[in-house]
Amino acid sequence: MSINVGEILLNLWNDSGFAAIFSGFLSSGGWQNLVMIIIACVLLYLGIVKQFEPLLLVGIAFGCLLSNLPSAGLYNQELWTNFMDANHEAYHSYGVIMREGGLLDIFYIGVKAGLYPCLIFMGVGAMTDFGPLLSNPKSLLLGAAAQLGVFAAFFGAVAMGFTGSEAASIGIIGGADGPTAIFLTTQLAPHLLGAIAVAAYSYMALIPLIQPPFMKMLTTAEQRKIKMVQTRTVSKTEKIIFPILVTVFVALLLPDTAPLIGCLMLGNLFRETGVTDRLSDTVQNALMNIVTILLSTAVGATMVGSTFLTAETLKIVVLGVCAFVLSTCGGLIGGVVMCKLTGGKVNPLIGSAGVSAVPMAARVANKEGQKANPANFLLMHAMGPNVAGVIGSAIAAGFLLSVFG
Repeated sequence: MSINVGEILLNLWNDSGFAAIFSGFLSSGGWQNLVMIIIACVLLYLGIVKQFEPLLLVGIAFGCLLSNLPSAGLYNQELWTNFMDANHEAYHSYGVIMREGGLLDIFYIGVKAGLYPCLIFMGVGAMTDFGPLLSNPKSLLLGAAAQLGVFAAFFGAVAMGFTGSEAASIGIIGGADGPTAIFLTTQLAPHLLGAIAVAAYSYMALIPLIQPPFMKMLTTAEQRKIKMVQTRTVSKTEKIIFPILVTVFVALLLPDTAPLIGCLMLGNLFRETGVTDRLSDTVQNALMNIVTILLSTAVGATMVGSTFLTAETLKIVVLGVCAFVLSTCGGLIGGVVMCKLTGGKVNPLIGSAGVSAVPMAARVANKEGQKANPANFLLMHAMGPNVAGVIGSAIAAGFLLSVFG
């Protein structure tokens, strides 16, 4: 039996991803794969070297890299197109995905089912101290004011030609809450998930650069110097009752937000009871880390060249930064109003922390406050609006989901 080495090498080349890219460079979208691989490498650089949200951005970037390797079959976008087609036999069939999908398709099931964002929220709840919010309930108003960008960007997206569902998914970027953005987008506009997730987490990482100019623009030097007094001590009983009451009230008001709020408050209850320390530790560490890996790689896999390299992606990037800036401004304006109503007892900088990015936004507010007055310590005061923003963004997502879902 003779072996035709040339034929073997030719078949090897024809079956390779290199052939898929270069043989169909223009006709079959090979150039799109190449561009997305370059984008993935840029995102890896930002995550590893520049440390922009590395725990998520590295996974997102590598998921993007994997899904754009032709012939690897790790992520099959057509399966999810059929999954959403009511006239197709694979409509809402996870069984088809399990049988015919690749590794990243299986990972993505947890995103599509809304599982991963909820588990992330459980971890966030276990790591969050609602004490600053309970000691100063007025902080809820600042968290609400910081949702301005969500609805402003929604109307802007509609004006730019997006559908209501797409506009709602884009607007939630203004909440600066990645899991909430992913949860809402998978329900309303899954084809935009990659662009929205990258925009949301990129802007969250850039908080120290984006927010300070607007802090100086919307507040006076004297207001930034205001030193806030220590808030009251919150009892353990209050901290235990709070997550239960919030879950009942919000879930009854907006049932669509029950998965997010329920998991957030369950995680917080694990933290505060004093009898579930092992569960709290597991949720904060092991579970959070595992879910982060699955979530980030699955979200990155949706960044397929044919859907990512479009004019819509550029619009999303622009609308996303507008949403984020307007949310920051909304929180600051709310802080200025509260400052005036309280006779100068509230430093308006804490309003910027209402954008929900915990605890980075609170740290930025504290840092800017100390620049104006070295004796100023705003961190605990800013944590009130910060955690209120988490609740606020979840409520905003629940409202949008109830309208467009």
